[in-house]
Amino acid sequence: MYVFLSIAAALSLFPLIWAVISATNANTDILRGTMLPGTHLIQNFNRLTELTDLGRAFWNSARNATMATFISIVICSLAGYGFEIYHSKAKDRLMSVLLLSMMIPFAAVMIPLFQLTANLSLLNTTLGFMLPTLSTAFLIMLFRQNTRTFPQEMIEAARIDGLNEISIFLRMYVPTMKSTYAAAITITFMGTWNVFLWPRIIMISPESITMPILISNLMAGYVADFGVIMLAVTIATLPTIVLFSFLQRYFAEGMTGTIK
Repeated sequence: MYVFLSIAAALSLFPLIWAVISATNANTDILRGTMLPGTHLIQNFNRLTELTDLGRAFWNSARNATMATFISIVICSLAGYGFEIYHSKAKDRLMSVLLLSMMIPFAAVMIPLFQLTANLSLLNTTLGFMLPTLSTAFLIMLFRQNTRTFPQEMIEAARIDGLNEISIFLRMYVPTMKSTYAAAITITFMGTWNVFLWPRIIMISPESITMPILISNLMAGYVADFGVIMLAVTIATLPTIVLFSFLQRYFAEGMTGTIK
């Protein structure tokens, strides 16, 4: 079993390792297929900053992903809590409609969503970027399913002690469901950080560029400098690696609905 897991881990890590090694090599070395670290990291970084506005793209991605994650987690956790704690048949039917919406591909709603964003004058704005992710059926379902394992006796005891519903949610539900929040934060941040199609449509001005668009622009030239591209890919990967490293302890528990 450990041999199989080691092979699977090596195959999973190989693209990342190859990207990091390629970021230190010249384009000619990469085309020759070298798998050893090189000495062109500084040159590739200088070339990357000359060709692109790396700082602005990184800041735009970080700002958009952080704000979208925070607002989405707040909305979806409240919705999931409400669906389960204040349970009714009408809410079950509404939840079924939400789950059906997960089967609709984004391409089917892309044009009307763009028209809505344009009519609201939200092009090239963070709010326009966040609009499709402020509330997702998957996160609502995740919080609702995990709320089913939340001890109802705690809520009843808190109500008897005089706590209002907002205090129960903030002081009891949120700390107890921290593993679910960790999983939701990881999933949402990775999704909003790596999203390409939606910002490509609404982020028209160069000042609104994000990291996925920056990498796409590097690959769109007549001659691709793979050392520069792989350095940009490595930089774009770092925030998600750091976030997952901090939250991995709770990620598996959150996905399985475990509450300690």
